[in-house]
Amino acid sequence: QVQLVESGGGLVQAGGSLRLSCAASGRTFSYYAMAWFRQAPGKEREFVAGISWGAGNTYYTDSVKGRFTISKDNATKTVYLQMTSLKPEDTAVYYCAAAASGNYARYSTGYNSWGQGTQVTVSS
Repeated sequence: QVQLVESGGGLVQAGGSLRLSCAASGRTFSYYAMAWFRQAPGKEREFVAGISWGAGNTYYTDSVKGRFTISKDNATKTVYLQMTSLKPEDTAVYYCAAAASGNYARYSTGYNSWGQGTQVTVSS
């Protein structure tokens, strides 16, 4: 398993931008599929974006397409989520997740390592 630590959350006005980072430890990081999930108060954890290992194919939930970008730097073992045009409904705790299988999935049970989460609050 890899250990994951998120950073970069905070308070931002609607229309603003934030970049989340997820620092990973572990020798086989480059073989992991990575993803960002989020959980708002009173709601279930939902998939936001994912990136496969190897080719680095990316996947997004419909509500963030065109606004969020996921990327992965295998050299620094870091995954990023660049968020632009933020909306109040993007407010949530954002979690980084890793799948040792290397397989991308939109469901949380597809991932076996999780970070502690970072709060993103978008004010209107």
